[in-house]
Amino acid sequence: MGDDEIAELRKRRMEQLQRQAMEQQMLDDEMERRRHVESQIHLVLMQVLEPEARERLANIKITRPDFAKAVEQQLVMLAQSGRLKQRITDAQLKDLLKQITPQKKKFTIRRG
Repeated sequence: MGDDEIAELRKRRMEQLQRQAMEQQMLDDEMERRRHVESQIHLVLMQVLEPEARERLANIKITRPDFAKAVEQQLVMLAQSGRLKQRITDAQLKDLLKQITPQKKKFTIRRG
C-alpha cells in the first residue's frame, strides 16, 4: 500500500467515525426529548388525577401500555385545553375508560 492509499483509508475511517458520532448524538437528543415529554406528562397527570386514579392508570399501563398511553394523552389534552375543572377521581376515570374501551361483541353458539 502506498501513502496515498493509507491516507485515503484514514480519511474514510475518520468520516465513518464522525458519521457514527453524529448518529449517536441524534439518538441521545431524541432520548432526552422523549424523557422530557414523559416527565411533562407525568407532572400533568399528578396534577389532574387523584391518587387512586393514578394507581388505576399505572395498573392499566402494566397490562395494556398502548391503551394507557392513549388515555394519558387524552387526559393531558383535556387538561391543557382547560376542560378539566377539578381533579379526576377513580370513579370518573372508570367512566372515562368505559367510554374509550371499544365494546366487544358477544357471540353465542347454539347446537341443535
